[in-house]
Amino acid sequence: MAMQTLKQQIDALASGQTTSVALVTESLARIAAHNGTLNALITIDADKALAGAAAADAARAAGDTRPLLGVPLIHKDIFCHEGWKTSCGSKMLDNFIAPYSSQVAENCDAAGMVVIARANMDEFAMGSANENSFYGPVKNPWNTQTVPGGSSGGSAAAVAAGFSAVATGTDTGGSIRQPAAFCGITGIKPTYGIVSRYGMVAFASSLDQGGPMAHTAEDCALMLNVMAGFDERDSTSLEHAKEDYTRELNTPLAGLKIGLPREYFAEGLNADIAAAINAAVEQYKALGATIVDISLPNTKLAIPSYYVIAPAEASSNLSRFDGVRYGHRTAKTGSLDDMYEQTRAEGFGAEVKRRILTGAYVLSHGYYDAYYLQAQKIRRLIANDFQAAFEQCDVIMGPVTPTTAWNIGEKNADPIAVYLEDIYTLGVNLAGLPGMSVPVGLASNGLPIGLQIIGNYFSEAKMLGIAHQYQQVTDWHTKAPQL
Repeated sequence: MAMQTLKQQIDALASGQTTSVALVTESLARIAAHNGTLNALITIDADKALAGAAAADAARAAGDTRPLLGVPLIHKDIFCHEGWKTSCGSKMLDNFIAPYSSQVAENCDAAGMVVIARANMDEFAMGSANENSFYGPVKNPWNTQTVPGGSSGGSAAAVAAGFSAVATGTDTGGSIRQPAAFCGITGIKPTYGIVSRYGMVAFASSLDQGGPMAHTAEDCALMLNVMAGFDERDSTSLEHAKEDYTRELNTPLAGLKIGLPREYFAEGLNADIAAAINAAVEQYKALGATIVDISLPNTKLAIPSYYVIAPAEASSNLSRFDGVRYGHRTAKTGSLDDMYEQTRAEGFGAEVKRRILTGAYVLSHGYYDAYYLQAQKIRRLIANDFQAAFEQCDVIMGPVTPTTAWNIGEKNADPIAVYLEDIYTLGVNLAGLPGMSVPVGLASNGLPIGLQIIGNYFSEAKMLGIAHQYQQVTDWHTKAPQL
């Protein structure tokens, strides 16, 4: 049961072939066997999970027909969930028990899903390797010497390892798509504003977006049906009509126009990844799609633009962590200013401090116009590039990352090298577009490769259908690591 898809678990529960208690028990057994090695999870509550599963089974026996009732779920430790520790992978929130629930958690609870654990993550979602957690690095189930990607690496590793069929993640610059690619699973970042950010601890407010991570596109569609929806408590939530994201799963691909950006296939792309992407494109051609050569000329500016805007917003959002109201407070005595300084020095890790300092600098008097405003202008150019491309094609495809997962610690001395891994994903967040990662192969080193699919605004159902059609004729999404 552990490596079943979400859809398989839904069907098994509906038919009476299994129970929620059985599914949760199996998940907890796999967690007990492998989480000590992978470090994918921060908080595990077996008693709460089993009680929730028993309640779900009782509800189903009484006639409750909610499709996801009783399905095990893991939340990224950035979504507040009442009664659960919500640490964001940081010492700063190591003692914080959420007094309320995010809308994502509320929606999953309303669907009857059973939360079994909280996933490890880069501290405050800042990272591309899941090495920046206060609780230690997460290890990739495919090769425990390598990173799982970040910041949702704990969620990706948990799904790949069979801890649950689905997990929630967040994506600020690629943090759903990149770990999904590194761990051989499927993940989607929806259009900005489709999933509420209420109760999702903020990193960069104009970029952050929640989304599902699972084995298949069908599973992601089922989860997005639960996660998405307008929320008046989130000022950036879109008043978008509720839709069924499974509705295009069986739509044929004849006539589909796929754009391949030449900038995504330039120098620096790993040969194994290029070959796997090309093979996937050929499969799409066999399914009836046609290929269009396109250009996203400002791709190279995505990294400098992002690493001005995101740290600027982070420096503002993280100013609330001062030791006064909640979270860590230094034990050292002194003046109020000393308490602020010591608390933040002790509570934040190196990468978070680096981004706070960068953000404060670019927002400071004399530099705001030179850096922050210029980055916002570049952001508009990047968004315009995508809109010009969508006049020629229906979706854009390319690699998620230029390399496969690297060894743990390999790039710690060079943060810029890690930032450069986000070259293909950042533009999607800057433009607010939906993007997803689909497994399409294994490299010569045995590590997974992901295909990125980028759609225009509100095209999630179309993208999920495109991915699903590919997964009907290939089996890369069924490959699992040997644990």
